Amino acid sequence: MASQKTGAGARPQPDAARRSQRSRRAIYDAALALVAEVGYPRTTVEGIAARAGVGKQTIYRWWSSKADVLLEAFLDLSEQAAQEAGGEPYEIPDTGDLAADLKNVLRMTVDQLQDPKFYAPSRALAAEGMVDEQLARKCVADLMEPQFQLYVTRLRAAQEAGDMRADLDPRIAMELFVSPLAQRWLQFTGPLSYEYTDTLVDYALHGLAPR
Repeated sequence: MASQKTGAGARPQPDAARRSQRSRRAIYDAALALVAEVGYPRTTVEGIAARAGVGKQTIYRWWSSKADVLLEAFLDLSEQAAQEAGGEPYEIPDTGDLAADLKNVLRMTVDQLQDPKFYAPSRALAAEGMVDEQLARKCVADLMEPQFQLYVTRLRAAQEAGDMRADLDPRIAMELFVSPLAQRWLQFTGPLSYEYTDTLVDYALHGLAPR
């Protein structure tokens, strides 16, 4: 129901759930906008509240810190992007060519890491996670681990098809692609490019020893 009446002829009362959802959406938008505009250190709960048009106590009723607000806003942003892409749960395609499939998904990751919508909040969360272990663990559990499992699933399929050694741990093998990319992005050790991620796949799958 969008509204409620307290009696015959009474004026409709606002739907509390809908109002709450509008407030949450405004807070998400405010947090993402402020981080992009002024950076994470200068973003405050007070600033988010003012930008969203809500009281500071509203934010503290739902979240314990600005980091928690930003993480939830980022997760919501990711869900919106998935819905815009079709709404179906994403899986790394299995074309029968493991190298091509991994290169494709890593190229998509490069695009997302450099997307202005994701860039500022993702860097802010990564930086704060360096000093806030609880936030870092929550980021891994809620945001990163579901993505890691996509790689694990594809690598297990490669094992079953005989395209990868059966004695390897897919979870560790996944880090051969993901970790170097994350380090380069976090520490600006080099440019992010398709050529770089394609090379990561080739090195990881074929090794460094002479053939």
